[in-house]
Amino acid sequence: MKAIVIDDSRAMRGLLKRGLTGMGFEVREACDGADGLVRLAEAAPPDLILVDWNMPNMNGLEFVRAVRKTAAYDDIRIMMVTTEVEMHQVEAALTAGANEYLMKPFTEELLQEKVGMMGFTPDAKPEAA
Repeated sequence: MKAIVIDDSRAMRGLLKRGLTGMGFEVREACDGADGLVRLAEAAPPDLILVDWNMPNMNGLEFVRAVRKTAAYDDIRIMMVTTEVEMHQVEAALTAGANEYLMKPFTEELLQEKVGMMGFTPDAKPEAA
């Protein structure tokens, strides 16, 4: 399984990477949405993308919208991982094409639970949606 973690905080990328690596993911990192689009185009599409909302250059919501405009990326599962907690923001992310939403701060167990809710189990591809 392959994933991309997009966050402008190196510490947060490390935390997310550790949680995903523990589930069997190979993880690439990006520091903002624009960098995330570059990483996405560099190799075969990942199975999962975790993206922060508030970042410079291109924020997470803009990133999700950009990804969802490309049919080749339809099967990628996307989770927003953010401090944005208001219901209208959750709705905006899901409407834009995010599959799940994780609010910061969180535990590694909650991260893995949310990833599991999207059909990923350790060392396995997601179940068909």
